[in-house]
Amino acid sequence: MTAFGQIVIGPPGSGKTTYCAGMKEFLSKLGRKVAIINLDPANDHLPYGPAEVDISELITLEDTMEHLKLGPNGGLVYCFEYLEKNVEWLESRLQLLIQNRFYLLFDFPGQVELFTHYTCVQTMIERLTKKDIRLCAVHLVDSHYCSDPGKFIAATMTSLLTMLRLELPHVNVLSKVDLAEQFGKLAFNLDFYTEVMDLTYLLDNLSDDPFFKKYKKLNEAICGIVQDYSLVSFQTLNIQDKESMSRLTKVIDQANGFSFGEITDPNSSSLASFLSSGANFDMLQTSQVQERFMEDDENNGE
Repeated sequence: MTAFGQIVIGPPGSGKTTYCAGMKEFLSKLGRKVAIINLDPANDHLPYGPAEVDISELITLEDTMEHLKLGPNGGLVYCFEYLEKNVEWLESRLQLLIQNRFYLLFDFPGQVELFTHYTCVQTMIERLTKKDIRLCAVHLVDSHYCSDPGKFIAATMTSLLTMLRLELPHVNVLSKVDLAEQFGKLAFNLDFYTEVMDLTYLLDNLSDDPFFKKYKKLNEAICGIVQDYSLVSFQTLNIQDKESMSRLTKVIDQANGFSFGEITDPNSSSLASFLSSGANFDMLQTSQVQERFMEDDENNGE
């Protein structure tokens, strides 16, 4: 039986767990049955309540660190290598959810090395996709990175590397877009960051910082790699805004095939019918997102 779901990943603090809670609530209102699979062995405070599947039933980070004398990062790597060895446990927990036609949200930890350097996550995902679980990777990046050229360049490189490693349909998301300018004005309009336009313009901003002058050639190389692949772009998200959630849900449904393989009950809500019909949300383009959530600045982008 075919199932659909999202692999929710991103660096620490990007809002993955909050996203899972908000997405579950949103999709439930569309008439979908949603199950959250918590695969973060360090996450014991879940805003969405008890997860339908929780890795803590198998292993916890605290126990791993205590018994094996490992640090947090080493402990997380061990937990996922242990899960990889015992992936049948995960498959058995998912089987009942799939039979009952649940939509799956996988809440992963924020240690990016699990996706960029190790193969355990990639191997598990390959096992799941072979069982006809159609997944989309949703990679969250805190939108305040846009106000720091160095952080944004690093975020685009991490996004690219994750896309290449996981080999899944992939949606990069600038989360908390309503707080994008909390730590400073953006040097360019928002569409510069969502479309990942010519990153060399960011290098000009970096050159003003004495610290980054030392790494100018490295940053130039990173920007060149990102632009040569031309794969990275971003959607925007304010988890508390229904229109923002609707637009992102449509993109994800197209990426993992849900909009082509399932029809949401049209009687569940008018918005559900709207999404299932493949309607176009042109009213919330990036420029309008900027108008809604950011202060007007005539010099922005000049």
